[in-house]
Amino acid sequence: MKTTVDARGLACPEPVLRAKKAISANDEVTVIVDNETAVENIRRLADKSGCRFSVTEKEGGVREIVLVRTADAGHAPRGAGATEEEISCTAAPGKQAGSLVVVLSDNRMGRGDDTLGDILIRAFAHTLSQLKPLPATIVCYNAGVKLAVNDSAVLEDLQQLSKAGVDILVCGTCVNYFGLGDRIAVGRISNMYDILDTMAGAARLVRP
Repeated sequence: MKTTVDARGLACPEPVLRAKKAISANDEVTVIVDNETAVENIRRLADKSGCRFSVTEKEGGVREIVLVRTADAGHAPRGAGATEEEISCTAAPGKQAGSLVVVLSDNRMGRGDDTLGDILIRAFAHTLSQLKPLPATIVCYNAGVKLAVNDSAVLEDLQQLSKAGVDILVCGTCVNYFGLGDRIAVGRISNMYDILDTMAGAARLVRP
């Protein structure tokens, strides 16, 4: 079966949630979106659910995404009875049971003096890169996404963590809000669904 999901104008994470529901009940789904964040979120959904992915750019910034179920996705029951786990597209990559998740909700550490806050977040990021074992995931949202930009004072440490296998989730809504879409230099643009799922599944949460 084929179906079309028109997700234009919908805020994150609604486009990926609707695409996920549609592909669980159909062999081919066309998703119409109007922003790059939705494209990347649905691309990751395709990877995790074993679907072929293609995207075509249309006029006015519209993208037409096609998801096609493959043999790899055949193990997951289709329809309303399929669970989140069976569709296998809820767990954030790199997340493991008992994992440590670090949450960066600001580009400074603590409240009081901004200069001191800048010094502390640099020390925190560098110390984090030396931690054993490393965290499974780092979540950046609100002003924390500014730590992932190309001129961030902690970029080198975050890149080192990423190379070591730490999954860095950068809130797409926050990136768009601050106008940083072309400046993100580490991590992957994510959505509230993945962020909440990662935080809910963590054994320990650290928020400086």
